[in-house]
Amino acid sequence: MCGIAGIVFADATRQSDPALLERMTRALQHRGPDGMGYHREPGVGFGHARLSIIDLGGGAQPIHNEDETVWITYNGEVFNYIELRRMLESRGHRFYTHSDTEVIVHLYEELGDRFVEELNGQFAFAIWDRKRRRLVLARDRAGILPLYYSVLPDQTVVFASEVKSLLASGLVKAELDPDGLDELMTFWAPVAPRTVFRGVQQLEPGHLMIIESGVRQSRPYWRWDFPAQGAHRKGDVGALQQELRDTLADATQIRLRADVPVGAYLSGGLDSSSLVALLKERVPDTLQTFSIGFDDPRLDESEHQRAVSRFLDTNHHHVQCTLADISGGFPTTVRHSESPILRTAPAPMRQLSALVRRSNVKVVLTGEGADEVLGGYDIFKESKVRQFWAQQPDSTWRPALLKRLYPYLDLTSAQSAAYLKEFFGIGLDNPSDPVFSHLPRWATTAQCKLFWADDFRRRVSGGAIERLRGALPAEIGSWHPFNRGEYMEARTLLPNYLLSSQGDRMLMASSVEGRFPFLDHRLIGFANALHPSYKMHVLREKHLLKEAMRDRLPASIAARHKQPYRAPDAAAFLAPGAPAYVTDLMDRKAISDYGYFDPEKVARLVTKLQRAKVPNARDNMAFVGVLSTQLWHAQFVAGQTVN
Repeated sequence: MCGIAGIVFADATRQSDPALLERMTRALQHRGPDGMGYHREPGVGFGHARLSIIDLGGGAQPIHNEDETVWITYNGEVFNYIELRRMLESRGHRFYTHSDTEVIVHLYEELGDRFVEELNGQFAFAIWDRKRRRLVLARDRAGILPLYYSVLPDQTVVFASEVKSLLASGLVKAELDPDGLDELMTFWAPVAPRTVFRGVQQLEPGHLMIIESGVRQSRPYWRWDFPAQGAHRKGDVGALQQELRDTLADATQIRLRADVPVGAYLSGGLDSSSLVALLKERVPDTLQTFSIGFDDPRLDESEHQRAVSRFLDTNHHHVQCTLADISGGFPTTVRHSESPILRTAPAPMRQLSALVRRSNVKVVLTGEGADEVLGGYDIFKESKVRQFWAQQPDSTWRPALLKRLYPYLDLTSAQSAAYLKEFFGIGLDNPSDPVFSHLPRWATTAQCKLFWADDFRRRVSGGAIERLRGALPAEIGSWHPFNRGEYMEARTLLPNYLLSSQGDRMLMASSVEGRFPFLDHRLIGFANALHPSYKMHVLREKHLLKEAMRDRLPASIAARHKQPYRAPDAAAFLAPGAPAYVTDLMDRKAISDYGYFDPEKVARLVTKLQRAKVPNARDNMAFVGVLSTQLWHAQFVAGQTVN
């Protein structure tokens, strides 16, 4: 993957400033340390920072067609580029590189705007069509790669892979969007197209934006879709298992296309272990795997990682993440995230990508997306129980089924039963609500807003959930409740947090490319068509995947209950020897000066956490949210260097 930047003027005769393009591109050098390139002509300017993966010697960008009337600056990989190139050559197109990038240019010439539908990959790019004075921006279906833009008062548009590039242009000012923080403290991240930066938007996953003749239009070319209830695919379980294996195997195979070594993340869970098993069949002697561990045994999965590595005989690399690693590296984590975050989980992922790079590996495959596509999250089980409970809201035994999901819940006392009703019973009176599955989670996250300053609260328009409801597809009401929950994950958490703050940003901080076989659109289409019972059998998550991979994995891994990836949160910043920036930014004066939070409430939160033996999830989340927002402001708005 790489970094792209550019500008398109409303005035077609205006020439871009080379110094501006250089500033924007150099701000992305961590994404592309292997070379920089530029293209300028009246009306438009492109910049490109290259991470060379395919056609190492000849794939420098921006790239053009035969007569140099169509140009592209491109971030990503098109995995079916070999097949597409053969088709294009048979139709007379001539190539001057061996890169996947050039394929996109000729495919655009051949098919027009339909070209993007033929791409199997992860990408964000800009195409300039000189003859039509037309800019085309595109982002991949799942939102693996980012693409940000800002529309200036004169309708000039600047765009880039990261916001820091827009800021480097000098044309965009860093300022918090209060509604962006409101969405972040509801959904864990603002929902595209919104960001936390006022005046900066992101192109939505599966969308094209076309700027032509002064008109800017964004439209979807793909979206997550599900059959109406009663129209799901059913069939022989064995045949479906084989189809899943074959589709995943091919998605994995084509993601090995690279002119550099390819490794894999290995968490010790079903998803990454399944990928490593399929990879090992194709890279039998040289497969390198990478994992991270924690000192806290409740969070550590090292034992399972080692078990898979021994079983599959991989060349395994491991890094142990300490509390000091998290707190010491957290400012850098937030700087790369370009957003406040509510958990520290991205910080160890940045440490892991650094290990990959030190091992001379540029590309890793990961299991991200399997839970969304194949039904792996506890939130899907929780919703299933809550739907069952909603049929008899006064039942006392139906909500007790939640104890199977969360065995640590004490349901013996009247007080606990009342808490259960209050927390998990939210929305129980309307189970047909398309966002029903996620209401308890969002209510928990929204507790962070209790720490807002009154003045800041008045700047927030509110209604984050209602805005999301208003943007949902009209047919969502006809979908199975399980599918509605999957859609909510795919629309909110997956692209805007997991693939961004915890994914792309932490990988590219070390100039490492991540690839995601479970997010191959063919696999998504196969899984979305299935009846939910194949994904979750009673309350057994990822049922079909477990059965399909059973004979390729250690029995202990195939039978494992999903363990969510978590890292130490507040404890990392309140331990003895914590960095000075924590005290400085959580100080009453700093809290008051920045203006987002109430200094007294934050002080009480810190005192409570310092005294707690086991902090609760809400307090942990609130502390990390406050601290990361303070860090975000210090680094982006105030322009400070925080170490």
